Amino acid sequence: GAPHWDAYARGNISGITRSTDRAHIVRATLESIAYQTRDLVAAMESDAGAPIRELRVDGGAAVNDFLMQFQADILDRRIVRPVDVETTALGAAYLAGLATGFWKDLEEVENFWRADRSFDPQMPQSTRQRLLEGWQQAIARCRK
Repeated sequence: GAPHWDAYARGNISGITRSTDRAHIVRATLESIAYQTRDLVAAMESDAGAPIRELRVDGGAAVNDFLMQFQADILDRRIVRPVDVETTALGAAYLAGLATGFWKDLEEVENFWRADRSFDPQMPQSTRQRLLEGWQQAIARCRK
């Protein structure tokens, strides 16, 4: 998937040992979401020629505090979770309300958004760099 777009890539889980258990697999799955999001953000910043200073998140995964903190750490950016994480359906309702004149303009709709919690980066740069290098190695293994 994005941003790598390699139809021949295959999934893998690396680093498994005899002591690997279910919790390790769950954590690896959550971390992979953050790593891939980081790859997408890097591609968007490259295309836009401008940095993304803050990432506002939504959806079911956004309720996971571990994932949100790891995302902030890997991106080295603030992550902001809204009070209502199911904003996809809410967005459709806002668009319908704007189209029918229920709300006068986009500014009125924007005022409904409220932050629930922010996650600020806490990971040392050296740790972030080491983890990202490991991620890049894993991506390379999937693409061979």
